[in-house]
Amino acid sequence: MLPPAETTATYDKIKQYVLQHYGVKVSVLYVAQIERKYGLDMRENYNKSKKPDTKVPTCPPETEKMIVEALRHF
Repeated sequence: MLPPAETTATYDKIKQYVLQHYGVKVSVLYVAQIERKYGLDMRENYNKSKKPDTKVPTCPPETEKMIVEALRHF
């Protein structure tokens, strides 16, 4: 059974948490990368690039720590 929608962490809540506690703006891309890294349930991305050689920036380790703490908070 899934928790109620009010108690689940959204990308906006995670971004706000990191901004309030660390003063750093994080992108949705970084949050999604961390969720994928730790095996959290995610939906399929429908905005994938059609180009085979698309370069995607990776989340820096210090930002990863902030996002992980925000995920633990929620």
